[in-house]
Amino acid sequence: MKTWTTAPVPELTGRGGPLRVHDTATGTVQVVHPDSGTAGLYVCGITPYDATHMGHAATYLTFDLVVRVWRDAGLDVTYVQNVTDVDEPLLERAERDGVAWQDLAASQIALFHEDMEALNVLAPQHYVGAIEGIPDDVTAVQELLAAGSAYPLPVEDGEGHDVYLDLSTQPSFGSMSGWSRDQMFEVFSERGGDPDRPGKRDALDPLLWRAHRDGEPHWPGEDLGDGRPGWHIECTTIALRYLGEAFDIQGGGTDLIFPHHEMSAVQARALTGQPFARAYVHQAMVGLEGEKMSKSKGNLVLVSALRREGVDPMAIRLALLAQHYRQPWDWTPEILQTAVARLACWRGALAAQPEPAAADAPAEPAGADVPPVVAEIRAALAHDLDAPAALRSVDEWVRVGAPGNRAAVAAAVDALLGIRL
Repeated sequence: MKTWTTAPVPELTGRGGPLRVHDTATGTVQVVHPDSGTAGLYVCGITPYDATHMGHAATYLTFDLVVRVWRDAGLDVTYVQNVTDVDEPLLERAERDGVAWQDLAASQIALFHEDMEALNVLAPQHYVGAIEGIPDDVTAVQELLAAGSAYPLPVEDGEGHDVYLDLSTQPSFGSMSGWSRDQMFEVFSERGGDPDRPGKRDALDPLLWRAHRDGEPHWPGEDLGDGRPGWHIECTTIALRYLGEAFDIQGGGTDLIFPHHEMSAVQARALTGQPFARAYVHQAMVGLEGEKMSKSKGNLVLVSALRREGVDPMAIRLALLAQHYRQPWDWTPEILQTAVARLACWRGALAAQPEPAAADAPAEPAGADVPPVVAEIRAALAHDLDAPAALRSVDEWVRVGAPGNRAAVAAAVDALLGIRL
């Protein structure tokens, strides 16, 4: 699947430091900076309906920062993102609206791309639709069945068999999320699980392959029969194909910790015997009026709607970067107003004529071509993606008169924060 277009990133003098980021699996902030010189990132993409709300945008900006910090540190980054272009929520929305699910998906993917380009989000090298990955899913499910790690379950209201992972064969289950079974059951149904399906060996066993039902889209499954893959196996196989075993970061929103990321990880270990990712990084939820912003609730603030209203996408990006990725927050008009004012202030500082140096002013030290604020931005982002601290450093640089090489600062703000001034 074609990805969106990435704007050129300015080259900066020097290198940034190693990235430290919070790993959900260990609950600690740790260095994620491979010695090999290469880094791999997998981020779960959208299910294409009602894109792109602020929760989406916050997530993809967070992992855009990861890519920018890694690249600034000299790493060769492979970034993979999927798009769940066939799934129950998409099919249900298409039926509700009386449109073909393929058309709904295509229109929302195109809108998502436009929003990402407007927000200056770096595109992944591999942007992969779930449908594209079905052959790998079929192979993976066959391997799990052959190994005794999965089991077929006859369809009650039709022909064929669904296939489920047998969690009893997977001692690593639960190690990524650290959740208790009670916590898992609280969200399993609302997040795509089917705990009440008769015949399952464990109510939490995830679906690997759904046999064809009348009226549903389906694809050839070889000896599995026609059908389509379960949600979690799609990300497992896409990540393994493009990143291999034990890549560096799997990312997404905190609503993906369980079941999606837990199941993706346990399925990968069942297939390879190796850990899925070295670290799991999660963006906190963005709310509106005290509730999580989500498509199911319909309480969405859309990037595209703000753009149609004439809001500068760089102001939207600044509004999002002003919130630390691990802290839940609520979108408000005031947050956007603050970002609009901040953007105008920064641009005004760059446009202003610099103050002439006094005749008796001391000579600038060697290396003064790169103002200290650039190092401050780098340090803030390398320390658990502290974008709010980076923004405050730029604010202070502006407050004291934007001293030094302003072009170098503008380039750093673009390259590291993604803000075009």
